[in-house]
Amino acid sequence: MQPSILSTPKHPFNHNLFTKMSLSSTNSLLPTKSFTTLKSFPATTTSAAVHGGSTSGHRFPQPIFAVHSPDPSKPQKPSTPAAAATAGAKLTAGTKTPTPAKWSVDSWRTKKALQLPEYPDQAELDAVLQTLDSFPPIVFAGEARHLEDRLGEAAMGNAFLLMGGDCAESFKEFNANNIRDTFRVILQMGVVLMFGGQMPVIKVGRMAGQFAKPRSDNFEEKDGVKLPSYRGDNVNGDAFDAKSRIPDPQRLIRAYCQSAATLNLLRAFATGGYAAMQRVTQWNLDFTEHSEAGDRYQELASRVDEALGFMSAVGLTTDHPIMTTTDFWTSHECLHLPYEQSLTRLDSTSSLYYDCSAHFLWAGERTRQLDGAHVEFLRGIANPLGIKVSDKMDPNELVKLIDILNPENKPGRITIITRMGAENMRVKLPHLIRAVRRAGQIVTWVSDPMHGNTIKAPSGLKTRPFDAIRAEVRAFFDVHEQEGSHPGGVHLEMTGQNVTECIGGSRTVTFDDLGSRYHTHCDPRLNASQSLELAFIIAERLRKRRMGTQQSLAP
Repeated sequence: MQPSILSTPKHPFNHNLFTKMSLSSTNSLLPTKSFTTLKSFPATTTSAAVHGGSTSGHRFPQPIFAVHSPDPSKPQKPSTPAAAATAGAKLTAGTKTPTPAKWSVDSWRTKKALQLPEYPDQAELDAVLQTLDSFPPIVFAGEARHLEDRLGEAAMGNAFLLMGGDCAESFKEFNANNIRDTFRVILQMGVVLMFGGQMPVIKVGRMAGQFAKPRSDNFEEKDGVKLPSYRGDNVNGDAFDAKSRIPDPQRLIRAYCQSAATLNLLRAFATGGYAAMQRVTQWNLDFTEHSEAGDRYQELASRVDEALGFMSAVGLTTDHPIMTTTDFWTSHECLHLPYEQSLTRLDSTSSLYYDCSAHFLWAGERTRQLDGAHVEFLRGIANPLGIKVSDKMDPNELVKLIDILNPENKPGRITIITRMGAENMRVKLPHLIRAVRRAGQIVTWVSDPMHGNTIKAPSGLKTRPFDAIRAEVRAFFDVHEQEGSHPGGVHLEMTGQNVTECIGGSRTVTFDDLGSRYHTHCDPRLNASQSLELAFIIAERLRKRRMGTQQSLAP
């Protein structure tokens, strides 16, 4: 297979050399000193042009390249999604989408950009972004393409997406145990869903980059003191004092390092034996063992263990990589555009640009304007993309947005993540599904039952009732059953920690319990027991759907 090179087309450099990245058994990003001669290809812009600075006095770092192996059996298109978008417009929902201007990694700067922090020192920000330009990619293009293929299967009803993780990652809670425990719960949920649905489960973490948070107000006021809002640990601090709330560019470097270290550990867990199916009975967290969901999981795990024993007895090997490893991808909201641009690389095999900060990125509810900077940036990168959709979304606008982001109508490219609340879901979602179907667009429909169900407890803490989350999931499945479409997955804010942030569940968390282990510095998350309980509820719906399909196909 031919190696694919992800280049940084931002600095002048010697095109005949590239630094080859080696992946150890855990795929850690450790550069070696081997060099290979390549055919040269032109750089598009300098860092000064990209970041609005001058080239005088700057010492440009050597570009970093990364090697991956794509699937040579699949033809690669020689154009970016943006180039495809400029090739012509097509009819959608009775209107013609205007042909967009030519895309480049910094063309978003010509659009109105919302939710970006205002840094007091532009020169320091430029220097940090220039440093990030020279850093290795966190993820690889081939991995993102593989995820897109799998999401295409989910769009057709042949796989199910499980996306979960922190509302916002933090610097202070960064440790191996927290990463392991969240990964472990996602593995457990994956087994439950796979067993119930009898279909592959695509596991994607809101991890290794989910730092930045959009805010409804630029300022926060407490006791008469007004300060800039906290925008995530990669921007400023959450402590309510003037110094902490000043946006600090150096936090972007720390966020990059934490993301790379997190993904390195996740790769080790996914491929180093921890995720082996033979360990299915060992994934239960201590504090979930005696819960209703934990007991149900142990029963299911025992059945899986017996099935593995039967396979071994009849001579079917259980040491195949499909049984000892798992695929795991990362995702986050595409919010901090200067950071995302700095980690965007040109893949020389496909001539496509990839944002190498994560495998999957999504446009949030507050930044999905058709003529906005975030949509402009996203339309030109080849990563699979998500669109967060609330009950405020107009069906025709959704069709236009999908057309901008996926002009070639490629399966797996677009995931629609609905966040509405149960009642709105039943009223609004059918119209969205019908509009997309009329336009002939292929998307993966996913439920985010978290964001539409946030309430304030009597104590003043934000929380989410488990009953409301469950009701929205049920509404999501009901609507898709009614419309004859495919419920493609769920998107959850959750953690492997034993927190008390969402009320309800079989191990009932009450309003009075919230203060005991309320650790989030952003939005409330499901704990491991609640996450597992929800997985069983979803698995039962997948099982009923599977049984109904089998009965309809029976002669």
